[in-house]
Amino acid sequence: MDLQEFFEQERGAGADLVIALVVATEGSTYRKPGAFMLLSSSGRRAGLLSGGCLEGDLHEHALKMLVDDRRCMMHRYDNRSSDDPIWGLGLGCEGSMTIFLLRCGMGDSYEPLTSIFSSLAQNQAVDLLVDLRNGGVIATDSAVSAQTSSIDCFRLRVAPPLRLLICGAGPDAEPLFEFAYRLGWRVTLLDHRPAYAVPHRFSSAELVKQVELNEWAQGFDLERYSAAVVMSHHLGADVQYLSGLARSMIPYIGLLGPPARRERLLADLGPLARDLTTRLRAPVGLNLGGRTPEAIALSIVAEIQAAFSLNAV
Repeated sequence: MDLQEFFEQERGAGADLVIALVVATEGSTYRKPGAFMLLSSSGRRAGLLSGGCLEGDLHEHALKMLVDDRRCMMHRYDNRSSDDPIWGLGLGCEGSMTIFLLRCGMGDSYEPLTSIFSSLAQNQAVDLLVDLRNGGVIATDSAVSAQTSSIDCFRLRVAPPLRLLICGAGPDAEPLFEFAYRLGWRVTLLDHRPAYAVPHRFSSAELVKQVELNEWAQGFDLERYSAAVVMSHHLGADVQYLSGLARSMIPYIGLLGPPARRERLLADLGPLARDLTTRLRAPVGLNLGGRTPEAIALSIVAEIQAAFSLNAV
């Protein structure tokens, strides 16, 4: 379950929540500054800050903080020199992590989580300045990376999830959707064939829609998407999908199929092909050596993940 879904469920149940935010690390750690998870008074939690070793203890601290009616607290885990089986748990991580716990609930309208998830739903990043002494949080106008700006403040940027558009919802789109969804991406699937554009096949997708090929991009906000993959297995349909994508600003566009098929499609696009030159990955996916739909899907999500993580697009 992703953090936003968890937040909506717990808020709907009236539970108090605690944000556990990594504000500093040294050495080797599972997550870095800016990562956060949610801990609920109901006993449930979502997200990971370690490989699952610290979260139980962290939740105990959060629950005690709620009982004591504290707004915030700081907690540190140091595994750099301890062979103690409790702390550091025999983890072998050789790192330390400082975590800031911040309460939010009905009394403060679940801020700052309400504002964070509202902005993310609109595909907007959120920049916050967190007061580590008193627990105050204010929005900032400047785009900043997650970093400590002073001993008492932490600057945090929460970016919207990557949005993936899949053009072609055939059977091999199912593992691609599943991998993307597990990564927390928001996925839209389009298809001109009624038999494939069926929402229940992709029950957690942001949108599943049947489209008319010659007008599929009209009125469709393509600029919301970070990446698109064309995989209808139909030359005429792929030309139409690529034509619409060529007119967009989507930085990553993947095309399924061998080089010869790519060249034929680009020839059919004519002058529009020039608008895809720097953005088109064809054949799409890293060369991982697999041939099954699942292996191909893995290669595609791996290439997209690498492209955005390395700022290659």
